[in-house]
Amino acid sequence: MTRDGVFVADGAAMRDDAFEVRRAVFVDEQGVPESLEWDEYEETATHFVAYDEGRPVGAARFREYELDGNRVCKVERVAVLESARGEDWGRKLMESLESVADEERFDRFYLHAQTSARDFYEKLGYEQVGEEFLEANIPHVKMAKSL
Repeated sequence: MTRDGVFVADGAAMRDDAFEVRRAVFVDEQGVPESLEWDEYEETATHFVAYDEGRPVGAARFREYELDGNRVCKVERVAVLESARGEDWGRKLMESLESVADEERFDRFYLHAQTSARDFYEKLGYEQVGEEFLEANIPHVKMAKSL
């Protein structure tokens, strides 16, 4: 366990729980095609899953990424079930993810945030570093944070 009900997914069952949350949020709720949701990084990324009384309610992942010649932590697939929003799970996921990534000696975080979540990431110290763009037909912005 990392903290506050958020775990690093250390086996297939926990990773499946994370995938269940992602499917509910991105595929079912937001209409992202499954072919875009699942990618070649599923096996190599570090996955996180948040549990509320044993029920998976949130998920996220990170992976090593090369940006401008530097090794950065690429944060991806941050999702909280609609029924659990407003209960601080997004912050708990991000703090746990950043804590683990810090142990792996990343000094910069990078992500593509849906524009509807920009304020959430700004409250966590992320700054917009690029123009708005479409990803999976959803408006996004590039954001970064240094430790």
